[in-house]
Amino acid sequence: MNDSDKQNYADLCTQIHHHNNCYHVKDEPEISDAEYDRLFRELQAIEREHPEWVTVQSPTQMVGAPLSEKFAPVKHVIPMLSLKNAKNRQDFFEFDSSIRQTFLARDEELEYACEMKLDGVAVELTYENGRLTAASTRGNGYVGENITANVSTLTTVPQQLIAPYPALIDVRGEVYIDLVDFREMNRRQEERGVKTFANPRNAAAGSLRQIDAGVTAARPLKIFCYGIGRITGQRARTQQRLLQDLERWGLRVNLEETRLARGVIEVTDYFMNLMSRRDTLAYEIDGVVVKVNELELQDELGEVNRRPRWAIALKFPPRQQQTIVEGVFMQVGRTGAITPVAHLKPVSVSGVTVSRASLHNWDEIARLELMVGDHVTVERAGDVIPDIVKVLTELRSGKEQPITLPTNCPECGKTVNKNPGEVVPRCANPHCSAQTIERIKHFVSRNAMDIDSLGEKQLAQLIALGKVEDVADLYTLTEDDLFAMGRMGEVLAKKLLKSIETSKACPLSKLLFGLGIRHVGEHTAKLLARNFGSLDNLAKAEPEQLKQIHEIGETVADSVIDYFNDPAKQLLLDKLDRAGVVPKGEDRIPHDGLFSGKTVVFTGSLTLFTRQDAEQQVEQFGGRAAKSVSKKTDYVVAGPGAGSKLDRARELGIKILSEEEYLELINRAEQI
Repeated sequence: MNDSDKQNYADLCTQIHHHNNCYHVKDEPEISDAEYDRLFRELQAIEREHPEWVTVQSPTQMVGAPLSEKFAPVKHVIPMLSLKNAKNRQDFFEFDSSIRQTFLARDEELEYACEMKLDGVAVELTYENGRLTAASTRGNGYVGENITANVSTLTTVPQQLIAPYPALIDVRGEVYIDLVDFREMNRRQEERGVKTFANPRNAAAGSLRQIDAGVTAARPLKIFCYGIGRITGQRARTQQRLLQDLERWGLRVNLEETRLARGVIEVTDYFMNLMSRRDTLAYEIDGVVVKVNELELQDELGEVNRRPRWAIALKFPPRQQQTIVEGVFMQVGRTGAITPVAHLKPVSVSGVTVSRASLHNWDEIARLELMVGDHVTVERAGDVIPDIVKVLTELRSGKEQPITLPTNCPECGKTVNKNPGEVVPRCANPHCSAQTIERIKHFVSRNAMDIDSLGEKQLAQLIALGKVEDVADLYTLTEDDLFAMGRMGEVLAKKLLKSIETSKACPLSKLLFGLGIRHVGEHTAKLLARNFGSLDNLAKAEPEQLKQIHEIGETVADSVIDYFNDPAKQLLLDKLDRAGVVPKGEDRIPHDGLFSGKTVVFTGSLTLFTRQDAEQQVEQFGGRAAKSVSKKTDYVVAGPGAGSKLDRARELGIKILSEEEYLELINRAEQI
């Protein structure tokens, strides 16, 4: 041993403490999970060689990180311990062998409960006499932060349990954000010109730890419960039964993706199956949590080094690779926002070849200290375009070039403005061709006006030919206009014109979404359509009328008012009206509709209608279309190939309909 070795050890401890603080307190990690795991394993290896160096201040002796001063501390009566990670199957085989032979002295295979490891934020919910009385973060595992007011705003967290319930119970769960909601959040952040979230986990953590609970309430947070701390009365015998009890009490549990597995082979089979489905899930996961199913055995095994001996996290391999930034190009959005995109030396990440990465904004470039020519680590996490998570500055040659903020729009050459407090510069030219293309692309998209067969290249040609300057010009196109484009035949031209004509009578919500009003996404467009019924009514709305609608706040209300008061937008709406675009009014959600207050789940390969159409139909009849089956589900509509959701519905005794029976139900309701 020498002084430099011990100094290196101390420096590594300091480095890991810093990253713990970034992750747990600031919700702004500076390195990837894979890089953090590598540093942590390096520290563990040093401590195995020099156990005399280990103190209670070592990161290996702590569960989380120091607490934020923004929230009052809450002590966990039973600590919320972190799990040991298995970086490969061999690690899991050793874990299984160790607890069976060393601690339990048995040869037979153990039964494990295998659960998804969500990439979210761990919380504890305390219920007394069935009522939610407290909620806290995991914190350092022993003391968390009081976030009761914020958690109380989550619609997926019940305020009151369903009887019969324990007199006292501490429920552990993971708060997360679905990927589609995360992307919508970032889209809104970009439109507002403020910093985007790095990933769903950061967004969830930041949303939970807001001083203003109203901010939390506006975020699309969800929870899956997976365990307990304290409980009075009789406890379940197994982990699987405990999850069923939690669901019976009204708590949200991911039973559909939980599996019982006997022995290491069945566990690894489930792990491989889940890894193959990882990119199809609605939320981010980074592995499988494997727990001894029998709770008495869990008690017998206990804990070691502040980690439970009866559970382990089987983590997926990182979806990261190293490559080189060959250049940066500027992308102009429909609102004029200019975002930098890195052009990468092509590399395969998670089986997909990627050649570009989102840089989000110049604050992100500054944080990364990124330059053209840098070697970087890219990560593909649930999205098509990966992110740069680290710059390998040690590989720099000195030839790298800085990335500068543009002073002129890369498309039209006009001056770029950057408003105070915004991180995104914008092209101020409303006639910029790039903005026009993006606005029209959005207008014709499937979830907006659904004008088929009109892609970016065709739009660029129509704009270059002077045939289209705004979305209203689409409705004046003729066959001759279309024939002026390359590779446009008569059949395709007729099909396109028919699609344009059909869109004139689209639902009001689709037109509102297609117009690209800032802060008005699909969901908000539906709320506005159902509350005002027509474009004229919405155009005349007062700010207070808008703010009275649940889920619509001051920012959205001001944006809607500004849109309809803008003379340029008024001219556009007049052009659409003269072109014959008359959207169908949408009735308010009926209180006595066929599915009023009910939840419907569609599963299997639907053959008589599309899933999207069916889900919209359910909403029109006052119901809610959900993605997963629970005790709160009223109907499951099953098509060919229905699997676990159908099995779950049968277990819970939920009414199951064939596609034909569902259509018959709809037809009867429409005739009333």
